[in-house]
Amino acid sequence: MKQPQRTAVALGSFDGLHKGHLAVIACALACRERGLIPVVLLFDRHPLQVLTGQAPPALLQTELRDEMLRALGAQTRVIPFAQIKDLSCEAFVRDVLCGQLQAGAVCCGENYRFGRGNAGDTAALQALCEANGATLSVAASVLQDGQPVSSTRIRDAIRAGDLPAANAMLGRAFNYRLEVVHGSKRGRLMGAPTINQHFPADFVIPRRGVYASTAIAGGVEYPAVTNIGLRPSFESDDLRSETNLLGFDGDLYGQEIEVRLFAYLREETKFASMAALGAQIRADAARSLEVFEKRGTDHV
Repeated sequence: MKQPQRTAVALGSFDGLHKGHLAVIACALACRERGLIPVVLLFDRHPLQVLTGQAPPALLQTELRDEMLRALGAQTRVIPFAQIKDLSCEAFVRDVLCGQLQAGAVCCGENYRFGRGNAGDTAALQALCEANGATLSVAASVLQDGQPVSSTRIRDAIRAGDLPAANAMLGRAFNYRLEVVHGSKRGRLMGAPTINQHFPADFVIPRRGVYASTAIAGGVEYPAVTNIGLRPSFESDDLRSETNLLGFDGDLYGQEIEVRLFAYLREETKFASMAALGAQIRADAARSLEVFEKRGTDHV
């Protein structure tokens, strides 16, 4: 009977697929040279959701995460966290990693913890991997501005509107792909038609205001301006993402459109007249085009 091919398992939360996560996954991908299959271990729910009943807001939608992992060439295995949360360190390595997942190699970050009560560290993992016939690779922390990249730092940057910092830690633009819903159509009347999108309840909400952005429609990335908030000029209490795709003309209702944020332009403002709002919309568009063109030359 043919034995199942052994794997190289990447361990971590992978809740944002930021640069630190990608360094761990790169270790697993490198093990293909040894004939191992790179596998990213994922949980059905965030561990904190199971342990405390409350998970931090998501940085990346599941669908986009899975697309990124497929593009990297890594397979995924999803395990219910509730089934492993009370396992001892020994049982997790023996039964899950080396038993269920057939790990010949394991990859993790410097601060990885595992086992019941987070009892195990990388030293314990090293010893247990050796005892079970697997190797361990520990990826060094990826630093940004002298501090390790983390999902918490990225959430804080997004909530503060500091998209350059968030994107630098992510290694890509912060993005979301959401269904386009019907809005008031005021933008169309002002010559700046927008797509309206509602954030999922568990998703991180960027600082309210106007952003230089891009949006993907029909496989084309358009420069765009995105307003996140309540649209105070119209006294709305419906928080949403409202994006004007510059140079696009078409109907996107019902489609899932990806929006990428690059720079915070200004706070939400209540304008005294439609003329004043229209002038500001044109100014925002001009600034967003500048960001878009600079991004192209700087490869940001």
